[in-house]
Amino acid sequence: MANLKKRVPENIPGDFYVDSTCIDCDACRQIAPSVFGEAAETSLVKAQPVSSADRRLALQALLACPTGSIGCLGDDDVKAVMKDFPLVIEEPVFYCGYNSPKSYGGNSYLIRHPAGNWLIDSPKFVTPLVQRLEALGGISHIFLTHRDDVADAERYAEHFKSRRIIHRDELSSQPGAEIVLEGLGPWELAPGFFAIPTPGHTKGHCVLLFQNRFLFTGDHLDWDRDERRLAASEDYCWYSWPQQAESMERLADYRFEWVLPGHGQKVHLPAAEMRSEILGLAESMRQRSHV
Repeated sequence: MANLKKRVPENIPGDFYVDSTCIDCDACRQIAPSVFGEAAETSLVKAQPVSSADRRLALQALLACPTGSIGCLGDDDVKAVMKDFPLVIEEPVFYCGYNSPKSYGGNSYLIRHPAGNWLIDSPKFVTPLVQRLEALGGISHIFLTHRDDVADAERYAEHFKSRRIIHRDELSSQPGAEIVLEGLGPWELAPGFFAIPTPGHTKGHCVLLFQNRFLFTGDHLDWDRDERRLAASEDYCWYSWPQQAESMERLADYRFEWVLPGHGQKVHLPAAEMRSEILGLAESMRQRSHV
């Protein structure tokens, strides 16, 4: 729970505030960009919400915050907002919320599917979300992009009797995983579900392509809100930047319209524009590799 005595000085005065325990994971700025902005080392409240819609978004951000660093002095019904999660992105894909500090505030997603629902990476294991997932039919599969964002996957797998999927080179983070991806891939996991190897951020990093429309990208790829382009982070590349550039270029062989990252902003673009963005990003990454 946020502490008013620790509120960062950059907050605009009012009901909502961010305190100094914030880890600057960006989740609140993704959910409520009209309310939250970026300070030097934390998020901040850049504008107090005026409309009921913006206030609802701010409360959703409060609940999603992995470190409980957002406070609200109002008498809002936060329990009612808990029922908003998971938030629809585009049917049948949802954002889970309740980001976990174990994955540095990484996003996780739900795919509702008649053959069994899928969880992509893991949120916190918290009762309100677990109950909502139960009501939506539970979780059959948990796809883990890489070692950094497994969070509470083991607890979800145990509770829902789910099958976890992860690459062999990431297996030390989930040694009990039920399905282990071997070799270079790609792998058809089920009709409409393709795992694509994207080594670079980590050795065994993989992304998940669903219905040739939704690409769940882990820490491989996201959208730069300021520059309005696809982006990848060399500063947070733990294995090989040149390999990440190669992995990026291979994504141009696939059709998709959504980039849904573990860290960073999601984006929806026409497939042709997305492919052009991917090729441009891969080229810029290769150039940086040779500097």
